[in-house]
Amino acid sequence: MTWIEIPANSPFGPENLPLGIFRVGDEEPRVGAAIGDQVIDLALVASAQMLDGAQVFAEPTLNAFLARGPRTWHATRGWLLQLVWNSNERDAVEPHLIPQSAVTMLMPFEVADYVDFYASERHATNLGRLFRPDSAPLLPNWKHLPVGYHGRAGTVVASGTDIVRPSGQRKAPADDAPTYGPSQRLDIEVELGFVVGSPSKLGKPVSVDDFRDHVYGVVVVNDWSARDLQAWEYVPLGPFLGKSFATSISPWVVSLEALEAAAVPLGKQEPPVLPYLAGDRLTNYDITFEVYLNGQLVSSPPYKEMYWSPAQMLAHLSVNGASVRTGDLFASGTVSGVRKDQRGSFIELSWGGREPLTVNGEERTFLQDGDEVTITAHATAADGTLIGLGSVTGRILPAI
Repeated sequence: MTWIEIPANSPFGPENLPLGIFRVGDEEPRVGAAIGDQVIDLALVASAQMLDGAQVFAEPTLNAFLARGPRTWHATRGWLLQLVWNSNERDAVEPHLIPQSAVTMLMPFEVADYVDFYASERHATNLGRLFRPDSAPLLPNWKHLPVGYHGRAGTVVASGTDIVRPSGQRKAPADDAPTYGPSQRLDIEVELGFVVGSPSKLGKPVSVDDFRDHVYGVVVVNDWSARDLQAWEYVPLGPFLGKSFATSISPWVVSLEALEAAAVPLGKQEPPVLPYLAGDRLTNYDITFEVYLNGQLVSSPPYKEMYWSPAQMLAHLSVNGASVRTGDLFASGTVSGVRKDQRGSFIELSWGGREPLTVNGEERTFLQDGDEVTITAHATAADGTLIGLGSVTGRILPAI
């Protein structure tokens, strides 16, 4: 049993220990680990213990730590587990425990590149039916490769950042010509983001079997989407201004090692995938999301039903020889389940605006100014405790 007092049902139990960047007042940002409702100041603990590589925990981002690769990641997790489980470490750690209520959480890492996938068959089918009602919902390539697009790393923002309603061109089917103005169909997308630590070489694809050599962990992602801008612009080249204005991520990065008990076999893929996407150890993760609009739970999407695994996403991203860099973020695309209350976007939950939700007594479809959306996620550790991924929150401000 850990010597640290942890509130019942805390998402940050002693098997989790996610890393993030925090600041107290005007102090310099540095690396911390979440435990219960507190943060371990790893910069001070590592320095006091003269830990090899202690300087990476005094950095204002996780990038220096991420770049050190799997051996360091594994050794650091072992060190963290020792700190919280071994009562002999109490005197060294307890003075450097800070209440989470006393810290400001910042961007956990500097994003190098950002790629967004489209890996949920249920979500892709729903949007196909909405956007192309007279055609097959899935395009011919969808079950042969993980469809994705490159987004803007510079507009990936920390949880808590306000989101200004984007403006752009939109054209409804009944309109004769496009118009310009604030998006009227502002939406969310519930996603799981994968954080790259070890880079790869240009010209050398990353195998599905090498996924864990490059990816350190995960964050919760809300890929804000302006559906009216998206619908007008996405043919023939895909998402652009309807997506690029903001993508929010949670402050804590949960390691793949912490999520090991939540790994589940990938479901059957039919037709069979090409050899570079095939493997004997492909997994998904049994993670449940929760979406809150102005404090009301509106959806609980399950990640384990995703069609494409994260290892396949990384393999496809790099199969043409594209390299990955420390700090790269690639996201799963919207997570949606079979049931209506498992849909991961408001365009699905309201079926294109035709079936409004009731939220706090009001009928709602897309986001209004002043709305606040919070997405949380959790898995289960081997001992049955929660492995929380934290939360990502954003509030909608009026267009400028």
